[in-house]
Amino acid sequence: MTIGVPKEILSGERRVAAIPETVAKLIKDGATVLVEKSAGEGSFFSDAQYIEAGAQIIADPEEIYKRADLILKVKEPQFNSDNGKHEIDMMHAGQHILTFIHPASPSNHEMVCNMASKGIIGLTLDGIPRISRAQKMDALTSMSNCAGYKGMIMAMEDLPKFAPQVFCAAGSVKPINVLIIGAGVAGLQAIAIAKRMGAVVYSVDIRPEAIEQATSLGVKNVDLSVPPEVAVGNGGYANSLPNEWLEKEKAILAETVKQMDIVFCSALVPGKLAPVLITEEMVASMKPGSVIVDISIDQGGNCSITNAGEVITKHGITINGIKNLPGLLPVSSTWMFANNVYHLVKLMIKDGKFTIDMEDEIIASILTTYDGKVVHEGTLEAMGMEV
Repeated sequence: MTIGVPKEILSGERRVAAIPETVAKLIKDGATVLVEKSAGEGSFFSDAQYIEAGAQIIADPEEIYKRADLILKVKEPQFNSDNGKHEIDMMHAGQHILTFIHPASPSNHEMVCNMASKGIIGLTLDGIPRISRAQKMDALTSMSNCAGYKGMIMAMEDLPKFAPQVFCAAGSVKPINVLIIGAGVAGLQAIAIAKRMGAVVYSVDIRPEAIEQATSLGVKNVDLSVPPEVAVGNGGYANSLPNEWLEKEKAILAETVKQMDIVFCSALVPGKLAPVLITEEMVASMKPGSVIVDISIDQGGNCSITNAGEVITKHGITINGIKNLPGLLPVSSTWMFANNVYHLVKLMIKDGKFTIDMEDEIIASILTTYDGKVVHEGTLEAMGMEV
């Protein structure tokens, strides 16, 4: 089995899907590993380190895509301007790709359909189920930790005022108000950072367990009163809410965001589009100079006017839609990511070959394209196709 590790081509992306430590493990497991030249430099891993681990360094990514049975990436396939080709067009039928595809996001639908039509077997890391044996493979949780940390720091940097209460000769400055939407892994990390910075922190979530965890950190809970049987899905993740409950949630948030200096958006439904919870009208109602950080943008975003991959100012509000926040912490995030990916690949290696076991809950949850078709349930729903 040959595994290919191309250099990431998303602007500003410094992560890499395999590090020398995991390359050595993959080779010990019987694989040949091809790493694109300079692929690890953004995370401070040299070509010499990969060579020492047993990898072959390849200058042209097209050669990697031609030779590899399995491609390991961080971000979804994109157009490679240096080669003048989309990464999907460098791939071939029967080849596997394991990465964050984010297949339910409308911006990725065309790419996913092309992947299926070419007979490529796509596996998306944002579909890992929350079960005990999958914890060490859960790159989404690892990267959410990074995004929660970095996203809140960026929000503080963009805010034109002190975060904590400050006393000076002129008087006292009140602490800022921060709202965390989605008290999952990223949200809890963002809460911790905001609290350390001296902010008054509020959180909102529809899951009783998440509310309890956030409250234990000393935040003020914004009560949505969504029944648990409606709110909680498989593995403790949030469900997609029926329109009736979604509108009730928006009505409560509309009154809350007016008082906030920072709104941190991290509400996700695994494998599906992120719920749109902040409308343009709500943005316009916020205090000028306030900040929204929408880390759910890879799955469409929680704010209706977030621009994917950009930081914009609208209605006097800074809206951060940067897509690769973990990539801004390349050393920590790459180490986490590469180890998550290694454990998942190891699960799928059977008798020296990369095998798709349709009966395995983990594999079934991440399988995106197979046998020339789009098979990912959340993606089919987002495309308006029959599941």
